[in-house]
Amino acid sequence: MADVSGYAVQWGRPAVIAGLFEERFARGAFDRSLVDHPDVAVLWGHDSTKPLARVSNGSLKLRSDNIGLFYTFAPDEKSPMGQEALASVRSGLVNEVSVGFSSIEEEWDDSGKLPKRLITRAFLAEVSIVLWGAYGKSTSAEVVDRRSAAAQRAQAKMKSRGIT
Repeated sequence: MADVSGYAVQWGRPAVIAGLFEERFARGAFDRSLVDHPDVAVLWGHDSTKPLARVSNGSLKLRSDNIGLFYTFAPDEKSPMGQEALASVRSGLVNEVSVGFSSIEEEWDDSGKLPKRLITRAFLAEVSIVLWGAYGKSTSAEVVDRRSAAAQRAQAKMKSRGIT
């Protein structure tokens, strides 16, 4: 059994959006949304026909901390899509995420060459596993094995003896 986890957003980290402006999220930008609209989903590539997890069924957990918006989800390992997500993230083929959101409150700074947008409050609809996210390497996706260390050692010993 395995989970996929990482940071969907890191507070204060900039991303240039379509070459038009620089965007950042203020610490806690999603806090109100997580209370008022907690049923966030994880999608494959922002495709609502390819859900991987959801808060309402307990397969997705989100938390806002000092670094950013942390997520962890358990894809259905019996489904082809869940298997594909785990394999793609485990191999490092896909290791970034993106968020589907709507800005509710924001601040703009037009004093520089490129306008800057700071999102102070936003509605979070979904987190997506993607190949290239707008926030790049400041987001992350990695597979974390949920089995205990003892169970992992036992499996390794059985495998070395040809028992699997």
